Amino acid sequence: MIFRFLFLFYLASVAFVAFSQPVEVLLWPDGAPNDNGIRGPEEQAAAGRVSGVSQASMYVYLPVGAAVATAAVVICPGGGYVRLAMVHEGHEFARWLNEHGVAAVVLKYRMPNGHDEVPLSDVQQALRLVRQHGREWNIAPHRVGVAGFSAGGHLASTAATHFGDSLTRPDFAVLFYPVISMGVRAHAGSRLALIGESPSPELQRKYSNEWQVSAATPPTLLFLSDDDRTVDPLNSSMFYEALKERRVPAAMYVFPTGGHGWGMRSDFVYHDVWRGLLLRWLKELWGRD
Repeated sequence: MIFRFLFLFYLASVAFVAFSQPVEVLLWPDGAPNDNGIRGPEEQAAAGRVSGVSQASMYVYLPVGAAVATAAVVICPGGGYVRLAMVHEGHEFARWLNEHGVAAVVLKYRMPNGHDEVPLSDVQQALRLVRQHGREWNIAPHRVGVAGFSAGGHLASTAATHFGDSLTRPDFAVLFYPVISMGVRAHAGSRLALIGESPSPELQRKYSNEWQVSAATPPTLLFLSDDDRTVDPLNSSMFYEALKERRVPAAMYVFPTGGHGWGMRSDFVYHDVWRGLLLRWLKELWGRD
């Protein structure tokens, strides 16, 4: 009932704006199946960063005036699994996708706080909801992908390797300077927040996604910078190698400079380059459907 009211409000409002305004939809209106143990209020910080997330939701951006069912991307902002960079790795990316006729869903996923299963359950629920409401949102159910930045890239790659059925399997993945491994190449902060200070070897391997790639992993595109000093670039190359070993269609672009966390920032030297490459990759991907 809450969702239907919000969606009807969205339909009433789009006629008065040039671009679609996002509708926030709760992922678990009747309560989540798991708990991250966070009880305090969310904290809003500079540049749109949010921490202490204990209630998951998603912001749905729909292209205005699409004549046919569109593709959709569930976006996982980064933030080391302790906060979310909701603006330049979330809402700005969603608006840009809308401009190119792609629906976008910015995921405000719950922080794990040591409960490793929580973020994955949120992104899987988002994928389910997008497909379940595909007809009313004018989204093609076989073109629902996932994108992620940094630790959000780890979550996106987890969604691409740990799915349980056709509703939770992304059709494609786009990973920006992602955390991939929970081993020696791990980003220490992300590993600590997700699986704790002394994880078991089994848990560490479970979330080292270079070990979880299979032939069913969806086509994947990776972007990163060679001079990234926050997340070791070998995270991406290990994942790309695993994809190619299993003959999964993939592409990886390594820019010589840029460091970490550039997202949609226009001062990134290759800002226009990666956007053009992404649009071309999506066009070629869908041409294979």
